[in-house]
Amino acid sequence: MDIFKYDIYRGSNIGIYTNANDEKIFLPRGFARSKASSLEEYLGAEALYTSVANTRLIGVLMVLNNHGIILPNTVSEEEMLFYKKQTDLNVTILDTKFTALGNMISVNDKGGVASPVFPAEEVRRIADALDIEIIQGRIAGYTQVGVVMVVTSRGGIIHPETDDEDIKEISSVVGVDLEPATINGGVPFLSSGVIANNKSVVVGSFTSGPEIMMLTRAFSG
Repeated sequence: MDIFKYDIYRGSNIGIYTNANDEKIFLPRGFARSKASSLEEYLGAEALYTSVANTRLIGVLMVLNNHGIILPNTVSEEEMLFYKKQTDLNVTILDTKFTALGNMISVNDKGGVASPVFPAEEVRRIADALDIEIIQGRIAGYTQVGVVMVVTSRGGIIHPETDDEDIKEISSVVGVDLEPATINGGVPFLSSGVIANNKSVVVGSFTSGPEIMMLTRAFSG
């Protein structure tokens, strides 16, 4: 699998502002068309310009796989209609006080991990919306599990201080072997610097050569 370096708004925190599955890349409104074209080429998907809760923080606020999209209750009606019209995905609004959903949930097309802060009813809604199995737990002590794990159906990476037993359990749920890794020169908050689908992986421009090697191994399934 190819790994590409990229920057957004002259920074390496590319996962904060965008999200992608195998068909669509969601980018902030006003994003440069030339930059979007590069992402389309890298990820083999169509770029769409949008927002979540009238912000550019698409990666922070959205949970996405190839089955569905989960959005916070702060999303506007106009935004919700956009996602329903522009995709074939199940669009679900999660009525929770934890609106930074992308920071709290990490998924692929088979399974995922949700923060332990969610009540059981909300976890069932997440699982139904994305058509996957969901477990709850901390990762490396963090309740913000979406920040410290990135997974596709071909592989995944997880915070380097995650216990071996936790890695084994989560790998079983998501159906791929997770590899401890960092991005952007030693950053363990992985989703901030990664955009990934089942075709390729895009990482922040500060990601080092050894980190690229780790990522290549992790997503080579």
